[in-house]
Amino acid sequence: MELKKNPKVDLTKNSGLYFVIGLFVVMSLVWGALEWKTYEGGNEYDISMNVDDDLDEEVPMTEQLKTPPPPPPPAAPEIIEVVEDEEEVEETVIESTETSQEEEIIEVDDVEVEEMDDDVDVPFSVIENVPVFPGCEKESNKRACFNKMIQKHISKNFRYPEISQEMGVQGRVAVMFTIQKDGSIGNIRMRGPDKNLEKEAARIIGKLPKMTPGKQRGRAVRVPFSIPINFKLQ
Repeated sequence: MELKKNPKVDLTKNSGLYFVIGLFVVMSLVWGALEWKTYEGGNEYDISMNVDDDLDEEVPMTEQLKTPPPPPPPAAPEIIEVVEDEEEVEETVIESTETSQEEEIIEVDDVEVEEMDDDVDVPFSVIENVPVFPGCEKESNKRACFNKMIQKHISKNFRYPEISQEMGVQGRVAVMFTIQKDGSIGNIRMRGPDKNLEKEAARIIGKLPKMTPGKQRGRAVRVPFSIPINFKLQ
């Protein structure tokens, strides 16, 4: 015998619709629970800025400066009595220094000025008559002959100090000296890199012979002269 179902009592007829409705209700409840917010009453907040009012602070009063009292007014000047000057005052007469045509002019003889024998130094480069080195008396260019002979004298008497050679000291020594009015050599000064080299340069210049002194305007004068001496190791 076959079983027959009544369509009115079929429970699965609208199951899909009921599932959708139930799902919508459940989702609505979940969304409402998540979005539900509660607020506590009675709490009021001041949203104004919390700024301290510095204007309420007490500002210390500035002490009043005690100024000294003004000085008393100056005393009134004493009354000056005017006394008439009965004495006569002699007037000073200023005479003019200008000469008139009536005055005689006295002629004065020429005044003789004595030449002062000034002890001056005349450099070798500007002196009129250079000092004459022995052996240059007959040379026409005595200045060039002087330079040649002094170089020859340095080469002849040159001797390198042994202690400077051992220490490896070399360099240029500038020598300044003066040819005196009698032709002798004096006032020798040196400047160099080593004391031993300076001492040797002074020895060489000190051996210069006596010369004929230089002359300026016909008078013997002192003539300063300078020359470098090179000390170089081979």
